[in-house]
Amino acid sequence: MTSPPRLYLSPPHMGTREQALVGEAFASNWIAPIGPMIDLFEAKLAELTGIGHVVALSSGTAALHLALRLSGIGPGDVVWGSTMTFIGGVAPILYMGAAPLFLDIERDGFLLDLDLLEEALETRADKPKVVITTDLYGHVVDAVRVRALADRFGFIWISDAAEAVGAYRDGVHAGKGADFTILSFNGNKIITTSGGGALASENGEAIARARFLSTQAREPAAHYEHETYGYNYRLSNVCAAIGVGQLEVLADRVAARRAIFAAYRSSLGDMPGVAFVGEPAGMAANRWLTTITIDPAEAGFDREEAQAALERENIESRPLWKPMHLQPLFRDAACIAGGVAERMFERGLCLPSGSAMDEADVARVCAILARQAG
Repeated sequence: MTSPPRLYLSPPHMGTREQALVGEAFASNWIAPIGPMIDLFEAKLAELTGIGHVVALSSGTAALHLALRLSGIGPGDVVWGSTMTFIGGVAPILYMGAAPLFLDIERDGFLLDLDLLEEALETRADKPKVVITTDLYGHVVDAVRVRALADRFGFIWISDAAEAVGAYRDGVHAGKGADFTILSFNGNKIITTSGGGALASENGEAIARARFLSTQAREPAAHYEHETYGYNYRLSNVCAAIGVGQLEVLADRVAARRAIFAAYRSSLGDMPGVAFVGEPAGMAANRWLTTITIDPAEAGFDREEAQAALERENIESRPLWKPMHLQPLFRDAACIAGGVAERMFERGLCLPSGSAMDEADVARVCAILARQAG
């Protein structure tokens, strides 16, 4: 018996112009990591986000690494951030010889609990030099409040908006207002350059420095002259060409993912024990991934059973990000937690959310979950 086609969690979805734009890059012979497509991609990202300066890089992780270096983070420093995130949003802290302090997420969403953050800032003597907020699954943190906290307590705010390209809050793009903003165009993101990221800031000098560091910190000399060390972090002109084409369809991709979320919620929203994370007033999440939480006492099945049932039908799904304070790597890290992220991880499941999905694909997923409920 032939198995049904594989339904992936979040596969790339190309538009109509990416291949032609890559062809232009080839025709111009700008293949190496400089060229006009990079300049165009960076300009379009600045226009999208409303952030004045952007450098295109090989990954969002590279962008965070550069942001931490530009923030002066080093051995002995402690960087605060959300415990529920991807490892790439934390590992660069270790690259700098610093240590993380993890905080829990809000009770009704995926974002850093700003009440908990404010309380810790008010009561702890060891104030952070940097706080990283994470716009998880395309939800957007309250930038006005974080900016006010940063100004009040004197920390540098890095917004990890890697999962939130095309997402807004109160009409403002994710990451705008931060000192540094991280973007990602990995293969599974809402738009992709096959692999890539960007660092954005209103500080033009900082972005110029990031551009310099991302190309091995070569000084302007006829030979290779180095006064400091840098990294091979620049995005290639060919990948930037893909990004230019993807930005042209970003609004359509966001609309499609929001429609997929709405279809899932319409079909599963009344199922006992199954819950969706909504949006506060003013937020327009990009719904990169539709997620549910499953209360086994009410649903009659748990997250692992749901994932296994989907996999048997050749459908990819994934638990929510495992909180960093539960990772073996960070067993000794400081953490201010109330169990919210742990509970979300225990119960949470990411459903297939690719923007090329149709109604039949969504129905296929929902039917399997409905059977689990009996």
